[in-house]
Amino acid sequence: MIYLDNAATSFPKPVGVYSEVLKCMENYAANPGRGSYDMVIEASSKIMDTRQELSELFNIPNLLNIVFTCNATESLNIGIKGILKPGDHVISTVIEHNSVLRPLNYLSKKGITFTLLGVDEKGYLNINNLKKKIRKKTKAIIINHTSNVLGTVQDIRSIGQIAKESGIIFMVDASQSAGVIPIDVVLDNIDLLAFPGHKGLYGPQGTGGLYIKEGVNLDSFIQGGTGSDSLSMKQPDFLPDKFESGTLNTPGIAGLYEGLRFIKKIGIENIRKHEIMLVECLIKELKKLSYIKIYGGTEYENRGAVVSLNIDNVDASEVGDFLNKKGISVRTGFHCASLIHNIIGTSQRGTVRISPGYFNCLDDIEKLIKALIDIHEKRPFL
Repeated sequence: MIYLDNAATSFPKPVGVYSEVLKCMENYAANPGRGSYDMVIEASSKIMDTRQELSELFNIPNLLNIVFTCNATESLNIGIKGILKPGDHVISTVIEHNSVLRPLNYLSKKGITFTLLGVDEKGYLNINNLKKKIRKKTKAIIINHTSNVLGTVQDIRSIGQIAKESGIIFMVDASQSAGVIPIDVVLDNIDLLAFPGHKGLYGPQGTGGLYIKEGVNLDSFIQGGTGSDSLSMKQPDFLPDKFESGTLNTPGIAGLYEGLRFIKKIGIENIRKHEIMLVECLIKELKKLSYIKIYGGTEYENRGAVVSLNIDNVDASEVGDFLNKKGISVRTGFHCASLIHNIIGTSQRGTVRISPGYFNCLDDIEKLIKALIDIHEKRPFL
């Protein structure tokens, strides 16, 4: 099988991820922070070690400001619903994932207003338009660092500087960039960073996290047992306990730790270089095929490892089905990003999304190209 759906979940994982998950299940899958026996201590240590690796990756000053979640969607909901109150205004964009758009839509019925900035056909935000949309009641700017449809990489450092100068909370959705594109929460002036564990960080599904900058106060998302202050009926107000009620996914976090160690060993710049090399090859070959439409432009230097396309006169779902029969896994449809398709003209058909990862090679791209040519040649019979 050739797996080219890494924008959804990276596959395969580094070998150490599988072995550590199993090791945890066999040896120390106890409740971290609940007890003082050996298994609990080891589980707690692994949780803390993973926070440390994350703090180094994102240059987070205090590792206790990292909250573990089930995925980036939960992280975004905790952040969005935790900072916004009736009367607040939010600025975001039309290229956002539904994990941002749907919470904003939900809150709009509770007195929150929001402005969605347009982007060009390549998916880029106009910084000057952003400045013009800031109001007195603008509480937050929420930006998708890298588009899961077009691969567009926004200039979060410039946006973060604007937010800082305006006294606005800056939240970044790093679902497609964490582990692949360097992120520095200090230099980028990020107040809230939402990230998944199962994509570019190579952890298992069911893992994710939220960085909350010191001084940014969020309402607690759920309440329950934390292993701390257990005699009180009140939810702890300190991090990370305020947002970590219930038993953590210790086996998943143990696997995430190994994913982070893999990134450190290989080097994020080398992972990025490899993925861009694959995207460059893919785009150069696709441009030779007149019957294939590439969305989001044909540049490859400043984009994530995501390429969306369509083949003339062939439905995207049919392309996905044909590729699957050839042993090639891709994503088709709207990719949970509803509004960007109005910009690129695919609101009726969606796209075929190709997202290579570090464990793909040039041979995978060559076989994909051959399969796409085959689809075109056989399209009357599909």
